[in-house]
Amino acid sequence: MKIVTMIARYLLGLMFLVFGLNLFLNFLNGPLPPGPPGEFLGLLASTHFVYAIGAVMLTSGILFLINRYVALGLALLGPVLFNILVFHIAMQPSTIGPGVVVTLLWLLVFWQHRAAFAGIFAARLPA
Repeated sequence: MKIVTMIARYLLGLMFLVFGLNLFLNFLNGPLPPGPPGEFLGLLASTHFVYAIGAVMLTSGILFLINRYVALGLALLGPVLFNILVFHIAMQPSTIGPGVVVTLLWLLVFWQHRAAFAGIFAARLPA
C-alpha cells in the first residue's frame, strides 16, 4: 500500500505542477469550450483569479514531489479538487473522468496521512 500511495503522490505532484505552471505560462493553450463553461473559464482568466488557483496547484505539486509538508499540500488541494468536481458536475458532466481520477489519487494520499488530520475529525464534547 505504501508504494501505491507513493505513486499516487508523485502523479498528483506531476499533474498539479504541470497544470499549475500552465496557468502562469499558458503552454497548453487551446480553445475554450463553447457556452457557459468557456464563459466561466474566460471570466476566471480575465479577472486573473487563475493565478491564485495556479499558485495553490503549483505549491501543492511541489510539496508532493519533494515529500515535505504533504498534509499541507493535501489541505491546499482539497478546495481546488472540490471546485473541479463541482465545475464538471454543473457545467460539463461528460468530462468529469479526470477530476474523479485525481480525487481518487488525492484520497489515497490523504488516507496515508490521515493522522495529520486527526484533530479535525476528533469528536469533542463541549465543555
